[in-house]
Amino acid sequence: MMTRNQKWVQLMTFIGCTMLFASCKQTTESEIQSSYSTMKVGTAEKVLTSSYSATIRGRQDIEILPQISGTIEKLCVKEGEVVRRGQLLFTIDPVPYQAALKTAIANVEAARAALGTAQLTYNSQKELYTKKVVSEFSLKTAENNYLTAKAQLAQAEAQEINARNSLSYTQIKSPSDGVVGALPFRVGALVSPGLSQSLTTVSDNSDMYVYFSMNENQLLALTRQYGSMEETLKNMPEVELKLNDNSIYEKKGKIESISGVIDRQTGTVVVRAVFPNEARILHSGASGTILIPSSYHECIVIPQGATVQMQDKTLVYKIVDGKAVSSIITVASINDGREYVVLGGLKIGDEIVSEGAGLLREGMQVK
Repeated sequence: MMTRNQKWVQLMTFIGCTMLFASCKQTTESEIQSSYSTMKVGTAEKVLTSSYSATIRGRQDIEILPQISGTIEKLCVKEGEVVRRGQLLFTIDPVPYQAALKTAIANVEAARAALGTAQLTYNSQKELYTKKVVSEFSLKTAENNYLTAKAQLAQAEAQEINARNSLSYTQIKSPSDGVVGALPFRVGALVSPGLSQSLTTVSDNSDMYVYFSMNENQLLALTRQYGSMEETLKNMPEVELKLNDNSIYEKKGKIESISGVIDRQTGTVVVRAVFPNEARILHSGASGTILIPSSYHECIVIPQGATVQMQDKTLVYKIVDGKAVSSIITVASINDGREYVVLGGLKIGDEIVSEGAGLLREGMQVK
């Protein structure tokens, strides 16, 4: 059983521990309060960059397909060779088509001779008919023979044109300036118009098209910023292209077009930028990343550590009479991962907590 002195000692010990704990707690809270950093809101110049995955295509990627059947007699170019419009790429064995052309020419001559004979007969029948020597039936028969011979000549001439075209198709020429792609077929290969694979591809890569997608909200933001789609295309800044090795392409590009139709499945629109490619560094079929800068002049910039995310809202804590007062702000849709550009909710001269805002509560004393 404890004596009175022991109880007194125990009570004093408890009171001392309680006071020590309260003192430590007060000191900790004081240290937390004094650790907050604040800042005065001012203006600055800020450039933010948004990135979009992109695919690179030549201005023209033309698949070369044969228009006739035959065996390849000659390859006139090499893979990767720069060609001009009208330059010979392939030769298909022309012998069968030369023979077909000769036959067509002979048929034209025969049809022309038959037409001459039919015309003589018809003229003769007309004279005899006026003299009542032949019947009207004979005259009509001669006229019909003449018209038939005339039609046969036209048919033979059309066949000659087709034969000449077929012969010309044995020489496959480049439809544009560009660079030759892969050559999967070699000399002796049998080709036809029904091939599932093209003979090659000629890519016009003096300028390159770079395609990427924007979502509906990004498109609306651009349209509101510049007023209309036409003004958007006129005023959008030059863009950069990050290549697959993370290097930045030396030439800047310009956005040329924005699709007017939103894809129902993806909710995006296709955007096309064009880049010069004199050094032929860019290749059709490659991938990269489009970088679009957004410049903000005399804007309010705050660190992201000064904000608190509450569902779809962004809050900051202003310092009013030494207390933390929350305020909802509007920030730009893009950021650099460190700072926000504030579009609304703050004004120049406001004092806010710049770090650790997530630890604050409404009305807390801030030193």
